Amino acid sequence: MTRSAADVTRGRPVAVRCRSVTKTYGSGQSAVRALRGIDIDVHTGELLMLVGPSGCGKTTLISVIAGVLDRDGGECTVLGEDFNKMRSDAKTAFRGRNVGFVFQAFNLIPTLTIAENVSVPLLINGHKRNAAVEQAKSMLSQVGLGTRVNDYPNRLSGGQQQRVAIARALVHKPKLLVCDEPTSALDHVTGQKVMELLRDVASSNDLSLVVVTHDQRIFEFADRIAEMDDGHIEQISGGLGHKVAEHPSESALT
Repeated sequence: MTRSAADVTRGRPVAVRCRSVTKTYGSGQSAVRALRGIDIDVHTGELLMLVGPSGCGKTTLISVIAGVLDRDGGECTVLGEDFNKMRSDAKTAFRGRNVGFVFQAFNLIPTLTIAENVSVPLLINGHKRNAAVEQAKSMLSQVGLGTRVNDYPNRLSGGQQQRVAIARALVHKPKLLVCDEPTSALDHVTGQKVMELLRDVASSNDLSLVVVTHDQRIFEFADRIAEMDDGHIEQISGGLGHKVAEHPSESALT
C-alpha cells in the first residue's frame, strides 16, 4: 500500500524546520541564488530524500541544515536550535553531538584501521582513545564488519568502506544524519544493502535521515521525496512516488 506523506509524518515530532530559507553565493552580476525560499520539515525517524538535477541546490540545502553553511535569510531550526544564532564554537560542539555525515567519497583515513576511523568523532568529542575504539568496534559489528575491525580501508570493497563511513557517522549517536549521494559509487545490489542499513538504523533509533541522491533505484527507501529545481522545492511526494504537494507552503507542512 502506498503511504501518503501525511501518513508517514503524522504524530512524529519535527526535527528540522525550514521556512523561506535563502542562500546566495557571490554578489552583484556574478551572484548565484542557490536557495530561493525553501519550506520543508524533517520529522523524527523519517528518511527524506532530496532529488533533482545537478546544481539545483540539494547539497547547499543539506549543508545549511547541517550547519556547515550559514543561510542568508529565512528560518531554520535543528532540534529546536538555530545555527545562525550560535557562536562558532557552540555550533561546532552542537554539530559534533547531534549531526552525522555520510559523503559520496568515503573520506576514510588510509593509515588508520577501520576501528580507528570510526572512533574519530568520539575522539573529537573528548572520549578517551581506548573507550572510543571499543565503541567504534561495537558500531562496526552493528553494520556487519565486526570481524574486520583491524583491517585498513584498502582491504575493503567499496560497499564495505561505505559501511565504515556509516558506522563513523553513527558512532556518536546523532539525532540527524545527512547523506550526500551515499550510493553513487556502488553497484545496484550493494547500494540496496546500504540503503536497507540506513533505513533500519533510522527507524530503530528515531533518527532523522536526509539523503541527497540522483539514484532512482533507491527511491523506494524514502518515506518522502522532495523534488528540487532552481533553488526551489517543486513538490513533495510520499514513498513510492505518491504526490502530496506542489510548491509547499507553511500550512501544507505543519
